[in-house]
Amino acid sequence: MGFIQVEKDLVLRSARSLLNIQENFKTKYQVDDIFGNSKVYEIVIANRLNHILIPGHSGTRDVKDDKGNVYEYKHFKESSSNHSWTFNDYSQAIFDKMRKENYMITFAHINDTNGLSRKSFKENTPDKIQFPDLDWYYEVPGSMIADYLENWTKGSTNNRDMANVSRHQIEKSDFVSHPFNCKRYPVIESNEGRYNTDLRSIFDEIDFLEEHTNVLNLLTSNKIWELLTSVHLNHNVNSEQGGRLGSHDAYDQDGNQFEYKIAKTENWNFQDISEAVLKKYESVEAFILAVKNIEKISIDRIYYCDKSLITRIRSKLEEKKEKFRSQGKRLKRLQISLTRNDIDPFITREISV
Repeated sequence: MGFIQVEKDLVLRSARSLLNIQENFKTKYQVDDIFGNSKVYEIVIANRLNHILIPGHSGTRDVKDDKGNVYEYKHFKESSSNHSWTFNDYSQAIFDKMRKENYMITFAHINDTNGLSRKSFKENTPDKIQFPDLDWYYEVPGSMIADYLENWTKGSTNNRDMANVSRHQIEKSDFVSHPFNCKRYPVIESNEGRYNTDLRSIFDEIDFLEEHTNVLNLLTSNKIWELLTSVHLNHNVNSEQGGRLGSHDAYDQDGNQFEYKIAKTENWNFQDISEAVLKKYESVEAFILAVKNIEKISIDRIYYCDKSLITRIRSKLEEKKEKFRSQGKRLKRLQISLTRNDIDPFITREISV
């Protein structure tokens, strides 16, 4: 993997431009943190469907229409390796809530490959990539999806209580009736949507940033925060979400690899900690744990931790397993959080930005 020298001042200037966009967006729509958790793609969908964003993230629906009907968005991008929509941590309580509130669920497909299939796009990536846009979707009442998921997940041995829903399942399921099982296409053009001007500003700045840093997918997951962290360490960021196959989030000019964890507070989440993941961690040079400031689109602090942090990750996971066993509970996900106290013995360098 080739290393390029990323201009730190350029990235930080661009971050200030993104901050200005975010502040203007919040003033107009009372919605903030638009560059985290793939929020921009919700804006893309709302722009084409004439929906109104609902302020907030977890625990709230995503949008409403002019009549006050509420919707939850699920999306995947054509460039993604997973061409289905994911429901995490389902439970009977969630199924009951879906039936009671009976909000609509929009299953959206994002065209981020210039209309090409993922395979064709990867084989022959165009020189100029068009801004991502909604090209088709399904719209299904939550009650139908609750009935389908409850039936489909009976007897499931999936410890994570996670389900993927595909196009085929929506179109062929006995639980999703006509016309809700039919693919739909947006009737509002992108340049006619209520968020069009805002989206153009966002994508123009992201396009500039990706071109000058050689980091793609900056609007996916935590990628933009990884970039903002990396410029303080003279690292390069891997463009693929989750890192390239067999590699980690970032690397230095000597090829050493680093695992990044970035959080709003000094409490960092480690998810899906299988033995394979722990084995993969052994190849890192160090763990980089950073604290981000969403309101300023900046990084406040960075902790450079020795790779022996793996021992604390493993021991804390074992403590959690034992706690659940003693309480007779089922551990759904192999995940833990590390606090500043947890990482303190492993910090080799602290950077205040």
